[in-house]
Amino acid sequence: MSGQRTLTLDVFSSIYINLTHSDEMFLFVLQVKELVLDNCRSNEGKIEGLTDEFEELEFLSTINVGLTTVAHLPKLNKLKKLELSDNRISGGLEVLAAKCPNLTHLNLSGNKIKDLSTIEPLKELGTLKSLDLFNCEVTNLNEYRDNVFKLLPQLTYLDGYDKDDKEAPDSDAEVYAEGLDDDEDDEDEEEDLSGEVG
Repeated sequence: MSGQRTLTLDVFSSIYINLTHSDEMFLFVLQVKELVLDNCRSNEGKIEGLTDEFEELEFLSTINVGLTTVAHLPKLNKLKKLELSDNRISGGLEVLAAKCPNLTHLNLSGNKIKDLSTIEPLKELGTLKSLDLFNCEVTNLNEYRDNVFKLLPQLTYLDGYDKDDKEAPDSDAEVYAEGLDDDEDDEDEEEDLSGEVG
């Protein structure tokens, strides 16, 4: 199997149910790079079936799933973009550095984040470039933007804007373009290999 693997909730549910019945399905899960679970319901802070077997996962979206914590996230070493908006998360972000050490984009908008100390553990995410806290109470603090950029010096964008209030490029288009570049590189490598004489 080659190419980008994206999974949405209804497909995810059937794969989870059939995991123990099919080695082929299991291999498919291992290759999934994007997983969208928006609007599904978490069970006691856990999303059933989301395990560290998704080792190739680079993008995970769990918008409006009722999460109150990220403590139950599996270890996802390759995860770069995590969408957690419109949940009820109010703390416990220190686990992200251990579970998602290569995170570059984190969206926590619409959660119950009230103060800077809650986001302070994100200092440990050295690769974090973009953080979104839109519609969180913390955004009402005096000098919010300046203080977040001081607290998290690795950030390039906060709520979609850099320190100079320049808007971030459309990250979805960026990720898509990067994917195209990767696919072209793969095709070039395949052509090089097929042209070799053994």
